[in-house]
Amino acid sequence: MRIGLIIYGSIDTLSGGFLYDRQLVRALQRRGHTVQVISFPWRGYAQHLAHNIRPDIWHRLRQANVDLWLQDELNHPSLVLLNRGLRRDHPAPIISIVHHLRQDEVHPPAVRRIYRWVENAYLRGVHGFIFNSRTTRERVHTVLGRAAEGIVAYPAADHLTGSRAVPFLTPDEVRARALEDGPLRAVFLGNLIPRKGLHTLIRALAHLPRGSVTLDIVGREDVDRAYSTRVRRLVQQHGLTTAVRFWGYLDQGDLHRLIRRMHLLAVPSQYEGFGIVYLEGMAFGLPAIAGNRGAAHEIVTPGENGELVPPEEPEVLGRHLIALHRDRERLSRMGIAALERFRRHPTWEESMGRAVQWLETWAPRPS
Repeated sequence: MRIGLIIYGSIDTLSGGFLYDRQLVRALQRRGHTVQVISFPWRGYAQHLAHNIRPDIWHRLRQANVDLWLQDELNHPSLVLLNRGLRRDHPAPIISIVHHLRQDEVHPPAVRRIYRWVENAYLRGVHGFIFNSRTTRERVHTVLGRAAEGIVAYPAADHLTGSRAVPFLTPDEVRARALEDGPLRAVFLGNLIPRKGLHTLIRALAHLPRGSVTLDIVGREDVDRAYSTRVRRLVQQHGLTTAVRFWGYLDQGDLHRLIRRMHLLAVPSQYEGFGIVYLEGMAFGLPAIAGNRGAAHEIVTPGENGELVPPEEPEVLGRHLIALHRDRERLSRMGIAALERFRRHPTWEESMGRAVQWLETWAPRPS
């Protein structure tokens, strides 16, 4: 098949969603399909809506020689009206890759109503879906008021381990690390944006005894510079400059060396459509503290391989941190359970292979 993939910006962008899109493209290419990436420029939401009335964009899509459209659902504001024209004038079916719904993020009520109206109109205008989790599928079904054509194809984390579901550490190594003297070593992995909940994590540390927990923060600060400035200021205001370290972006080698030393991954997101980062941490035997909204519960089992916390409640998060600091045997058991959770998760090849097989059912029939 000839497939057109519509995204914003570069497919090499560092995020879980773009990693998923890259893995899907590679799986399609391995099966002999051609994929043309059609990139729309990153703009604000209102400017994205204006893409629907730009003649140059419509002409480009209408003339595209493709058998199937793949659209990252992130692009929904740019496509909500364009898709009506595609359905009318272009024979290719439209499949949306849904990572999570924008309306499920935390926004002011009036803004969220606009997002909901536009996004729901987009979802009603496509033929089928690739969902990254059962939770995302259920949310789309709720929006549509019916079951939709689609498949759940989970993200994976074996890109870290050479396409094998083999963790980096052994259970004995995880146990030895957990029982080391000293503070609990937590790591936050992700771009510094409000949805990831780093501000809540920093406020949680502020309530804990000094020297009990350290935090290493790895992620780009240029995605939302105002927010990055805000969290750095929070660290200073709470007197945490010796307990918190900002690393920015790290290449894979440096990142792996850092994570191997950590005890725990803490990313208390306000919402995750899946949460690849939790699986990535589990490849190193790190229990995960995750937000309880969204699909993190499909990876993190409270009390077994991590904990789920409500958004914006630093006291709850802090209680989990100090409990694991004080009970290293429990930390050890949870770390070993995290290794096992990573080991039994589908690989990218398995998951994307299922997605590709499903997409092939949409191939045009020979005339």
